[in-house]
Amino acid sequence: MLIACISGSPRENGNSVKIINKVASYFQEKGARTEIIKLSEINIAPCIHCDFCKTNDYCNQDEKANEVNGILEQADAIIVATPVYFGGITGQLKCLLDKTLPVRRNGFRLKGKVGAAIATGGTRNGGQELAIKDIHAWMLIQGMVIVGDNSHFGGIVHNPLEKDDAGDMTIEGTIQAVSDLLARMVKL
Repeated sequence: MLIACISGSPRENGNSVKIINKVASYFQEKGARTEIIKLSEINIAPCIHCDFCKTNDYCNQDEKANEVNGILEQADAIIVATPVYFGGITGQLKCLLDKTLPVRRNGFRLKGKVGAAIATGGTRNGGQELAIKDIHAWMLIQGMVIVGDNSHFGGIVHNPLEKDDAGDMTIEGTIQAVSDLLARMVKL
């Protein structure tokens, strides 16, 4: 089993990376393979809508995006964490999500995969649900199966993560929901 963990933050050691590391550690302890994708370490340019991917199953503009798409295609679950930027996801994450268009256009290759979102903001109500909505919209368009935590849209955290016990519980609830659904899917 492979779990793809995406940090949508341009910052190397911000809350999104800490969250994704926590997610990856949980699944590694359960025996799953994880792939951590940090957008602070790769540069993915915006989609220019050249339509190359209408007739090809990759982007001819961005090799890094193609590498990430390959990981996402292999994953059983995709968990995305992002900081809130002006009530939404980061520009870096938007560029990555847009570059998954070839995956959708050429066979809906993310269809049926489990997806979850976690967002971190400067305050308790700092736009996290709006950022999660952006990620969920992408997941729905890709045909993924979305889970949240116990009673929310997903993980909702405020800075700093280390002092947000309530937010940490939503991360753990989201991780558990992904794990539970994967276990049910394997039993089928």
